Amino acid sequence: MRTYRCACENMLFIDNSVCLRCGKETGFCPGCRAVVALLPQPEGGWRCGNPACGVALVKCANYQQHSVCNRCVSAADAATLADDVLCDCCCFNQTIPDLTVPHYAEKWYRLESAKRRLFYDLDLLGLPYRLDESDPRPKLRFDFKADVITHCLMRHMGAVERVYTGHANGLITINILEADDAERERLRVHLGEAHRTLIGHFRHEIAHYFWEILVLGRDEEEFRKVFGNHENPTYQDALAAYYKNGAPAGWQERFVSAYASMHPWEDFAETFATYLDMVSVLDTAHQVDFTRTPPRLGDFDAMVTQYKALGIGMNEINRSMGLLDLVPEVLVEPVREKMRYVHNLIAANSTITPVEPQNQ
Repeated sequence: MRTYRCACENMLFIDNSVCLRCGKETGFCPGCRAVVALLPQPEGGWRCGNPACGVALVKCANYQQHSVCNRCVSAADAATLADDVLCDCCCFNQTIPDLTVPHYAEKWYRLESAKRRLFYDLDLLGLPYRLDESDPRPKLRFDFKADVITHCLMRHMGAVERVYTGHANGLITINILEADDAERERLRVHLGEAHRTLIGHFRHEIAHYFWEILVLGRDEEEFRKVFGNHENPTYQDALAAYYKNGAPAGWQERFVSAYASMHPWEDFAETFATYLDMVSVLDTAHQVDFTRTPPRLGDFDAMVTQYKALGIGMNEINRSMGLLDLVPEVLVEPVREKMRYVHNLIAANSTITPVEPQNQ
């Protein structure tokens, strides 16, 4: 994850909306693609504080009205929008939480923060998710919803309409309970998961989206060779069998997680999410000078080697602080080959030219 600089030279991070040194408001500028100081203008609005950019800016409506975003829109683009001015992240929202409910705004902020980090990863890899209207493939959207409790006053009873986190035809739904730390940890322990995080949910569900737009009808034959037949058994049969019997014995020898053993679609999603984990960790390590080499789409084996080395070190640091392992996965050879498939799939569809390995 990249770091940025305020006009006062203080370090800024992706979520900053104010500089803690000089007190200037900050925001993400679409012109220079950086978190910058926002310079107020006499005529209203803002200007990018990066001297090399200086574009006129308008705050995203979700920044201005709800403080759940820190991104801006160029004033020129904002002038063409008839409705609320939404940034290049918030414009994907189809449903937001009910802000009349206490604490939902705070949970929404956490969801948006995780989504911004997801989009950073996707942009870093050049993955296609901002599809033109003319593109027949499903368009990406997000629903952030809560379980709905309906009460029957006569019987003093209630029913719950559950919201399930998942993906369907481009729509990613996240239950906002996942933004509650205590509830998420309860579920992690109950399900025996090594990690359960908001960014993990986003990375897993976006994998289902990319299966639909990059694999379905395009690369299914190669997919079957690596992950198995996704049509037999059916997803529903596989799901029922998994929740009845659990993961097969020895799943660690073939899968990145127990849930990945359920069905080829989930195997792909868990593997894709792990690949995004790797890219994010390597990019952040490079940005903070832990490593000299940034992630390279053209050198998968070097990425895995570096990720494993970082994982061993960071796991021990986390253990010394009583925290969960940063990298809990064991990248056995079958898992590496599945990750290699994901790596090649991304490289084949990326808008960024792969960088050839360099001698260090």
